[in-house]
Amino acid sequence: MKTLVTLIVCLSLAVPASAQLFSLTKEQMIEFTKQNPYERFPDGRPKVPLNLLERIAELSVEEAWGILRAKGYLRQYADGFEILKPGQRLVGRAVTAKYLPHRPDLQEVVDADAKKKGLARGNTQKVIDPLVRDDVAVVDLMGATPGHNFGGDNLHSAIWGQTRRGAVVDGTIRDLQGTFDLPLNLYYKKAHPSAVSGVLMVALNIPVEISGAVAMPGDVVLGDREGVIFIPPHLVAEVLERADYIHIKDEWTKGKLLTGKYRASQLYGSKLTPELQNEFDAFKEKRMKEIMAARGEN
Repeated sequence: MKTLVTLIVCLSLAVPASAQLFSLTKEQMIEFTKQNPYERFPDGRPKVPLNLLERIAELSVEEAWGILRAKGYLRQYADGFEILKPGQRLVGRAVTAKYLPHRPDLQEVVDADAKKKGLARGNTQKVIDPLVRDDVAVVDLMGATPGHNFGGDNLHSAIWGQTRRGAVVDGTIRDLQGTFDLPLNLYYKKAHPSAVSGVLMVALNIPVEISGAVAMPGDVVLGDREGVIFIPPHLVAEVLERADYIHIKDEWTKGKLLTGKYRASQLYGSKLTPELQNEFDAFKEKRMKEIMAARGEN
């Protein structure tokens, strides 16, 4: 927490007066995400293509987690959430937001800045208004304390209307029943009837910590029944490539085990015999051709 607060202060010193309070400039965004191989939004945030988001939606968090850890990204997974719709994956491009405990003099500056620029005065609205299609709001609200709230069904309707995705909230939400009836998915720490209070949204699209994980603007958010993982844009293609192999290997292994003709130790966690390896290699080649044909790839 102290590190992120220090980062916010340092960023604010570099932000010109015309920019929103405590945000990365376009130049800073590009520098912070310089390994991004894809297009960018006008503010510099990475824009991973929609077709890749759709493929990420076929993965599990576990598949992405193993690949990221092998690359040295050890703090990308966040858990301990309630999940509004556990059977519905959440996938999209991260828009990050950072809250701090309320402080009156800071509130005056933030409100004056918002009024000057014609921005929303409300904490939650400041996060939701900039969202666009396929964004996922990733919100550091400092945990499930009453008042650390990211809206109810009205504001959640706005999230769905603008993004068709959802949000990851390290804090609370309210109006749970009304929100459940909406199409979006939410990951949140706790439901509580209290409206937002005692907090102040101070930063948008900076690096944030979410339940022990580090999320960057433009990261690909993947949430399933286990939790949420934040995939850096420059690793998306590698995650997908490796996931194809894992899917094929699992499909072949489970099919063999379900016949009852093999012991688990023959197929899982140990080296295959030459005969089984040849059989798997042939199966993998066949399935990869089928997968690529289904995607329209050569």
